[in-house]
Amino acid sequence: MKSVSSLRIPHAEFRIMVVGSLRVRLLLRESRSLKDKRQVVRSIKDRLRHQFNVSVAEVEEQDHRQLAVLGLAMVSHEVGHVRAAFDQIVRALRCHPVAEFVDHEVDV
Repeated sequence: MKSVSSLRIPHAEFRIMVVGSLRVRLLLRESRSLKDKRQVVRSIKDRLRHQFNVSVAEVEEQDHRQLAVLGLAMVSHEVGHVRAAFDQIVRALRCHPVAEFVDHEVDV
């Protein structure tokens, strides 16, 4: 197998890859059990994956019935695209009828 340097690919072939991550904390006041929480979290994750084409996972507080921490990741060729998508996601989560938005952290 040849190394990348031995392939003699022009530098113009290499493009920028931007990886962004977003961590959101949500409070599920109506959740009375972990089963209730899982239903809401699954719904949110599915909607975000479908609507924004991001990877989503519950990353913390899996055993806390009223708190959900989601980690989202997105890869793009433009920083602006990732930031705009994360801004839209935060706005959408702030308006969620069941999950109360607590805070978020972005890293691009």
